[in-house]
Amino acid sequence: MRFEENFATRVSRQKASEIRELLKLLDQPGILSFAGGIPDPALFPTQAFGQAFTDALEGNAQALQYSVSEGYLPLREWIVSEMARNGVTCSVDNIMITSGSQQALDYLGKLFLSPGDTALVGWPTYLGALAAFNAYEPAFDQLSINGNRAAEDYQSKAAATGGQVKFAYLSADFANPTGETVDRQGREGVLQLADALDCAVIEDAAYQSLRYDGAPVPPILALEQAQKGSIEACRTIYCGSFSKTLSPGLRVGWVVAATPVIKQLVLMKQAADLHSATINQMAIHRVAEGGFDAHVAGVRDVYRRRRDAMLQALDRFMPKGVQWTKPEGGMFVWVTLPAELDGADLLARSLQTEKVAFVPGRAFFADGSGGNSIRLSFSCADETMIAEGMARLGRLITAAKVGQA
Repeated sequence: MRFEENFATRVSRQKASEIRELLKLLDQPGILSFAGGIPDPALFPTQAFGQAFTDALEGNAQALQYSVSEGYLPLREWIVSEMARNGVTCSVDNIMITSGSQQALDYLGKLFLSPGDTALVGWPTYLGALAAFNAYEPAFDQLSINGNRAAEDYQSKAAATGGQVKFAYLSADFANPTGETVDRQGREGVLQLADALDCAVIEDAAYQSLRYDGAPVPPILALEQAQKGSIEACRTIYCGSFSKTLSPGLRVGWVVAATPVIKQLVLMKQAADLHSATINQMAIHRVAEGGFDAHVAGVRDVYRRRRDAMLQALDRFMPKGVQWTKPEGGMFVWVTLPAELDGADLLARSLQTEKVAFVPGRAFFADGSGGNSIRLSFSCADETMIAEGMARLGRLITAAKVGQA
């Protein structure tokens, strides 16, 4: 059978994740990798999880049983309390547990996007979101934060592609890939734009807990609820995750939204995987309830030192004409190269000569632009590795500039 001739048309839009491919480089000897935006496994609370799984299984076969699609009730109750600390008042009926926040993005793309509809995203934005939404055959338009682009302009461009604007997607805190944070004015501006367009806002809060500097900014959902009174009146859909704080391998995330959204997502989950793994949810709940704040504080201390080391090394080793972000949290620094350099070409050269891995920036742009940019992650590199890696990278960029002169 010629399978390719029978695949759905949407399959042609699927692309391999550059990050997933680059993670394979971690096994090659001599590579200093700043590519994968993954947490340091040395920081996982392995002992706490070992005890949590033991407790979950002890005299409780229900941990191995089917469960409700909405998710493990005690975990949803813990999330209600955590959201309240972030300024969001909700109930368990406003929460669904997902198999990581990536599943939430896929479900939300399926829920909102018909072929030809428009998704507003950053330029650049998280490439996993682009991949999740892309399967539903949308058009992408650039979300202008703190800009002066009128709602009518977005609407007319969406109409030209045969649909309408369905949502604005953004990671407001320490975004992947830039590490940048949207200020309060920008968050309120996104809400105003969404009100004018009558579209949803998808708030990806995967890195919200990893703040190292500065005062926290309320989540977009909290700002909207303060304006409108009830979560049921809010258009913002909040996607949270335990992957960057406790464990990515257990694949536990959550969605907070008005009940009409949650009800539809539950139907999707029933059709897809029935529910997220019961025992994983139980273990996450036990570890979170037993010391989430203390654990995350320790993680922040480690990542803060690594962030500082990377910024200092960039300042020391980068040649003139190279710029980079200075994130207040998260895992990433976004580097903008001189216009004549291409990140993908630089990576190919680096793997042959300097043995430094990073992610070329073009993958994070819906229109394939941004070639003169790269993403660096500091989460899995100690201070010595960071200094050596940035010295090699600076040497590589300097040589590439000379070669282009």
